[in-house]
Amino acid sequence: MSRIVILGGTGYAGGHLAAQAADRGHQVLAVSRSAQSTPAASVEHRAGDVRDEAFLAEILDGADVVVSALSPRGDMADLESFRSLQKTLARLAQEKSVRLGVIGGAGSLLVAEGGPKLVDTPDFPKEFAEEPKVLDAVLQDLRASDEGLDWFFLSPAAGFGSFAPGEATGTYRVGGDVLLSDESGTSFISGEDLALALVDEIETPVHRRTRFTVAY
Repeated sequence: MSRIVILGGTGYAGGHLAAQAADRGHQVLAVSRSAQSTPAASVEHRAGDVRDEAFLAEILDGADVVVSALSPRGDMADLESFRSLQKTLARLAQEKSVRLGVIGGAGSLLVAEGGPKLVDTPDFPKEFAEEPKVLDAVLQDLRASDEGLDWFFLSPAAGFGSFAPGEATGTYRVGGDVLLSDESGTSFISGEDLALALVDEIETPVHRRTRFTVAY
């Protein structure tokens, strides 16, 4: 059993992760800015501002893994403030020997080997282009981090989100830096199956200091 701290633990991705991890017997702390109901009765909840380094350090005490399910939106939307938060999280995780996981987006994935990133393709909605660029900057910071930091970065399929929740199938495919699509060209993963992949990685680490993606 691991103690897993989830930043953004009551959101879509974080909530699914919290429920899956608790169901599999892990001790889970879901962290969000305000008091909310938790995804499962056995999930502990803390409300607080993760930009407060003292609060962040406190909730990491005793953790085995911390997963950032945060999005660069609202007052964390600008590049530098979000990168600063993630760098602080990475530093504290390394200091406390906590494994760090980051749930990113699909926008920074390549559409094909040697091809452009999804966010840079003509059909990618311009109004949503900033968020994947911020998350890609976080990924590059992790790749440049000290070797003593144990991290992984998970980019979901393009069709991941509360707008298309899908259903649990208990299966998924794993890729690296290239977007995964099925035979019809659809790139999709449900919230439950993304959480399945995350807990599998936590329980049996395969992707150390690297990014991976999952889809059907």
